[in-house]
Amino acid sequence: MTALNFPDEYYEKLCSLYTEKRNFFIKGLEDIGLKYTFPEGAYYVMVDISEFGCPDDTAFCEWMAKVVGVAAVPGSSFFKEDVRHLIRFHFAKKQETLGLH
Repeated sequence: MTALNFPDEYYEKLCSLYTEKRNFFIKGLEDIGLKYTFPEGAYYVMVDISEFGCPDDTAFCEWMAKVVGVAAVPGSSFFKEDVRHLIRFHFAKKQETLGLH
């Protein structure tokens, strides 16, 4: 209930902040040539890892965390179907974490 009493400016600022973070993150994905699903109202993006030849999104996420130092969530944890080619990145992070200054 409390959130319903916040002024419109609060939500306008929040929308602007997340739009900036999303655009920055998406540009980074595009710059390195990764395929993704454009987020419309979410603070995460699903990235297609098919081109890496790894049939297991969980193993890919574990490898990426250990070797690259970047965390993602296996897409298979969000689907009833056997979807193993997607990983989910969360971009609702601090400016410094995303590289925004």
